[in-house]
Amino acid sequence: MILQNLLVQKVNSMDKSQIFDRNLLALSQRNAQLCAQLSRSETTCGRYKFLAARSGESIPACLDDRGSAHPLHSIVSPCKEAERFASVMANAGFLVFLGLGGGYYIEAALKHNEVSFVLVVEYDCNGLAELLCQNDYSGIFTDPRVCIICDVSPSELEQCILELYQPSLYGKISVVPLRSRIAFQPQVFTPAANAISQAIDRVSADYSVQAHFGKRWLSNILRNIEAAGNFQDIVLPVRRVAISAAGPSLSKHIPHLKEKRTDFFLIAVDTSLPCLLRAEIKPDAVISIDCQHISYYHFMDTLPHDVFLFLDLASPPLLSLRAKRTQFFSGGHPLTRYISGVYRPLAELDTSGGNVTYAAVSLAEHLGARVIELYGADFSYPEGVSYAQGTYIYALFAKYQTRFSPLEAQASSFLFRTPLEKKSRGSSWYYETKALKFYRERLEEKCQGMDAQVISYDTSGTPINISYHNNNKRQDLRFFSSGKPAMSATAFLHHYQSQLLALPSASNNTAQYRASLNNEQYAVFTTLLPTAASLKMDDPQAPFQELFAKTKLHCLNEIEALLDRA
Repeated sequence: MILQNLLVQKVNSMDKSQIFDRNLLALSQRNAQLCAQLSRSETTCGRYKFLAARSGESIPACLDDRGSAHPLHSIVSPCKEAERFASVMANAGFLVFLGLGGGYYIEAALKHNEVSFVLVVEYDCNGLAELLCQNDYSGIFTDPRVCIICDVSPSELEQCILELYQPSLYGKISVVPLRSRIAFQPQVFTPAANAISQAIDRVSADYSVQAHFGKRWLSNILRNIEAAGNFQDIVLPVRRVAISAAGPSLSKHIPHLKEKRTDFFLIAVDTSLPCLLRAEIKPDAVISIDCQHISYYHFMDTLPHDVFLFLDLASPPLLSLRAKRTQFFSGGHPLTRYISGVYRPLAELDTSGGNVTYAAVSLAEHLGARVIELYGADFSYPEGVSYAQGTYIYALFAKYQTRFSPLEAQASSFLFRTPLEKKSRGSSWYYETKALKFYRERLEEKCQGMDAQVISYDTSGTPINISYHNNNKRQDLRFFSSGKPAMSATAFLHHYQSQLLALPSASNNTAQYRASLNNEQYAVFTTLLPTAASLKMDDPQAPFQELFAKTKLHCLNEIEALLDRA
């Protein structure tokens, strides 16, 4: 009898080893790093007990401190339970599973073609290794729609969602918590859930911008290609930078800026430019990232010929005509990155903060600044005032005012176009919007990780919380410059056109289509995503196959129109 038990244990051990190896082999195809981590894990820690369901499946059950088992699935029929779940959740194209469990929910979801991507989040690598010793997950791991991550920090998880989730491709996103699993490690799963929520909020905000401006970005970028091929001066590194934002508090800092003008390299955000010029302050550089034609209003006054104009390649083409020293950069749009890799290397600035002040700080950082001073960065409406005196908006209101719509009424209408929250600051007060709060928080996050010291001079609105951590790192001197064009603008348009035509026809499953593309094809495919978001807004229910064909045709028509005029 003893010999028989030993033989059974040996056979079970061999089965577990084979299952574990099979799972690792399947996982290695898509996540070699996690596979290596699991291969070094301990599989005998006793995190789980495995029960047999009435229908015969193996059910993992978490063991508490008293040794009691808590099943993660139905002990009657986990597959039927999972099928009922999948019929409800399969309308979401992107699913995030908090906990792997026995994989039954995931297997059921993958049977639905509407599900385009599955992200599985687990914690405790040793516990995950135990699961992989008992159940066969190879079918899940080899599915191109599945990505599994383990023991990631909340910030890493948030970044993962930001990189993977594309609403224009996947549609709705849903989070699926395996509640019995989460109950055993709330200290890691609760922050993970919060990180996912924050990532979804950020993706939603970014997607909203893409939906509104995707087509405009494409049009501007393609029409700027020829100008971007022209000679661009090299901008030398700087050490001390002042940035003039367009908040109302800029007005009170004008005397200081005039007095200390020679002490720093002055970068004006485009909205603040008229305010500076009318105070007879000439900036060293101006930066603009807005793709809308209203940006032209900031440049109605003549820009001095020796001032650098830094433009996102997605800016309106007219703006480059306003300066003799235009410096184009890539602001993160996938098409501008593609152009930088194929047509002409361009400097890339971080514009992910969504506003031009953030972009100006990125420019100062790129130029090697050690100290960055912010003026007029209110990120709010102090005492109900929206912009500094002299900015374009006052001239615009004056142009359209009538007896029935005076300047004050237009300013009030502009102010209350979005929901406001009134806040107090000492004896004063200010309005804050959700968008302005987001811009401020993104700038604060960026400044925390920078080597430069960022100083926000007294604002009349919401305070900017920035602390400086001097790590004594030596920052390399960097130049702002562009490489030599690899071809003419017309040749690039023909090249891009041919690459779009060469993309294979899409299927209705986004993940499977993406997996079928090689690296070069995928780089071309990503250039379509912002335009796809804009077109999807016109037809939210359009399947991926139809949306892809429509987006591709729209881009080809834009290129053809330019080539006809060349």
